[in-house]
Amino acid sequence: MITNTNATNSQNTAKMTFHVLTLFPEMIQQACEHSILKRAMTAEIIRISCINIRDFAVNKHGQVDDEPYGGGAGMVMMSTPIYQAYTSVIENLRCSQGSQSPQNSHFVYLSPQGKPFTQQKAADLSAKSNLILLCGHYEGVDQRVLDLLAPEEISIGDYVLTGGELPALVLIDAVARLVPGVVGKNESTANETFSNNLHGMLEYPQYTRPQEFQGLQVPPILLSGHHKNIENWRKQQSVAITAKKRPDLLQN
Repeated sequence: MITNTNATNSQNTAKMTFHVLTLFPEMIQQACEHSILKRAMTAEIIRISCINIRDFAVNKHGQVDDEPYGGGAGMVMMSTPIYQAYTSVIENLRCSQGSQSPQNSHFVYLSPQGKPFTQQKAADLSAKSNLILLCGHYEGVDQRVLDLLAPEEISIGDYVLTGGELPALVLIDAVARLVPGVVGKNESTANETFSNNLHGMLEYPQYTRPQEFQGLQVPPILLSGHHKNIENWRKQQSVAITAKKRPDLLQN
């Protein structure tokens, strides 16, 4: 279920809810209406709630940004709309949980200045019940709202994007598929690239029908039915591929 509201406003039975503070909720909504995420929402395993920061604008014109103090190019997102959007989520969680402090929630700001997003971080976040994601835009957000709310800053890479919506979608996809029940079989996530079972290495090559394609054959070991030999072959392939494509991972 995806909601688009100025506050998350219902008792939630999902295992995890993503509360996305954004200027462009339609970007989040449209991207999540497909594939595994849609099935997980239909099954009420996860929930995605879009909170439009513009609903908390400081004036009737819907202003959420202004020129930076000290001059410079671009606009900066104002502190008040972000702070009030965040507060609306916290207040709603307090009401639904019946406690002064929301339980098992975490606040993340998608920022190029944040720590790199990793599979281990995705696994850590998947243990939370509520993730509040702030999508910045323009030249960023007023530093004071970050100082007051102290979100964890996470980056999906060393490059600049127009806004935080695409990074938020990356995080949602990576985290959601680790929530129990989202991906059908447990082994579907256990043996993927960067998973614990592969010890942070790249995944081994995968093959499916037909057995021969354009003169290329499926490796005979995979047709042998000998599960121990197949497991050993896959481990060897993971090491070889990691050494070739990402040797830095072996050093780590």
